[in-house]
Amino acid sequence: MRFLPFKSDIRCISLPENFTFPFYYSPHPLAIIASKELQEYLKKQTDFVHNFGFDRNDTTLPIGKMFGVLVVENEQKELGYLAGFSGKLADENHHKLFVPPVFDILEKGGFFRVGEIEVNEITLEIEALEKDEKYLELKKKVATEQFEIEKILSAKKQDLKQSKKQRDLLRNEKKTSLSSQEYEDLIEQLKTESIRGQLELKDLTRDLKYNLAEIENELAVFEEQIETLKIERSQKSSLLQKEIFEKYTFLNQAQNEKSLLSIFDETSAQTPPAGAGECAAPKLLQYAFLHRLKPICLAEFWWGKSPSSEIRVHEQFYPACRGKCEPILSHMLEGIELDKNPMSEQATVGEIEVIYEDDYLVVVNKPSEFLSVPGKELKDSVHERMRLKYPEATGPLLVHRLDMSTSGLLLVAKSEEIYKNLQMQFIQRRIKKSYIALLEGIVENDEGDISLPLRVDLDDRPRQIVCYEHGKNAFTKYKVLTRENGKTRIQFFPITGRTHQLRVHAAHPLGLHCPIVGDDLYGTLQNRLHLHAQYLQFKHPVTKEVLEISCEPEF
Repeated sequence: MRFLPFKSDIRCISLPENFTFPFYYSPHPLAIIASKELQEYLKKQTDFVHNFGFDRNDTTLPIGKMFGVLVVENEQKELGYLAGFSGKLADENHHKLFVPPVFDILEKGGFFRVGEIEVNEITLEIEALEKDEKYLELKKKVATEQFEIEKILSAKKQDLKQSKKQRDLLRNEKKTSLSSQEYEDLIEQLKTESIRGQLELKDLTRDLKYNLAEIENELAVFEEQIETLKIERSQKSSLLQKEIFEKYTFLNQAQNEKSLLSIFDETSAQTPPAGAGECAAPKLLQYAFLHRLKPICLAEFWWGKSPSSEIRVHEQFYPACRGKCEPILSHMLEGIELDKNPMSEQATVGEIEVIYEDDYLVVVNKPSEFLSVPGKELKDSVHERMRLKYPEATGPLLVHRLDMSTSGLLLVAKSEEIYKNLQMQFIQRRIKKSYIALLEGIVENDEGDISLPLRVDLDDRPRQIVCYEHGKNAFTKYKVLTRENGKTRIQFFPITGRTHQLRVHAAHPLGLHCPIVGDDLYGTLQNRLHLHAQYLQFKHPVTKEVLEISCEPEF
């Protein structure tokens, strides 16, 4: 059994009342101790070789890894913990100390290995056909013939065009100089010439394409073979994937079992995403339930170099991903009392401070950890407060939004006309705004700009990742205000308005590499996110006056 007794003295530490809510948590002291013990093992171990990115002399691709610990109680009421990792480690699924995968697709002689060989053999057949000299020669011949045909037909069409111009000129010249009968005869002659030319073009096209068709038919034999093999490969891959999903079956504490397919069939996605079931948390819980171990608390941490697209910090704790893990863990944790979901709660807020107001619009100071608009579970928000405060107002009210964790200036329109005017100013980027943030670490440059394209992490919404292929352009200017005690106070000027733009631009290694203090997604959770929308400048829709409104943060 992979049950690991604690090396540290944990007698004075109380057990948690409930199990960890895996998607948003502060690690319990027992989970922290277990993580530290696992990290000490990782620093000194010689059981496997994996490039985590620490050794500059290692030329292999560095791959950081998410590890997890699950504190458990055995049937003798002894406390210990299980250790796991996400995906593969050193290209293997099985390692001393760590729990095994839920299903081992790498098992020698297993159906996946056999199926993978079959799929690979088809791929090799396709590649062999695509590299066949005759096939390549026929492709080249077809392309050459098509080019020549186009050239010949283009020249013929140009000749016909010139002939038509000459006929038109002749028709106009002779209109007055010929008798009526002579002119009619000329028109008939010109019509005959036109028809002859079109028939010649048609015959030429037919003859040229007839010669091409013989080569195309030879080429089609190859392409049909290739297409047939591709369809066969696709079908085998789909069947193999389906069989894998059916083999991944997950237990809960009541020993009820569900396959990956049936779990995701109940979601909007329906099809499991790649890598579902390979994360540390499901592996740990599966092992615990198989061996009648009672889960006490859970924590996952990153070990090694961050991926280039994401923001992962060595030794930092992270929640389970929602896209892959939430449906699985919802089944596995069924019947277990969990800590409250902090995302289903928000700060208790009194009256929202009004910074500016006239007959047409309002600017308010949104508190931190308070929604701009109603969420799925939480209805109290700036929008709802404004609805109550201004019952006669029409239109959407809020001209823009701030993240729940961000405090600061929000612009509210009292009518639809005012809303549309201000919205257009935002769309045309005529509204100037700035934010104040406190960053973990020292930013060396006094000012500069950051341009990193962003898109949502499909497996872990609402987290954003840097993606040069599918991301949307995100551009931020910044100016350092102060540096002290290892922190930087900074002013951000977002030119675009992407989700989490300032948070990612601050934390990412290609940005400032200094996360915002209190950033629970890209940095370290604290009492609040130290990000505040401090300044707005816009043209009043009615008075046309340029308004400048500011509100300083409370940090």
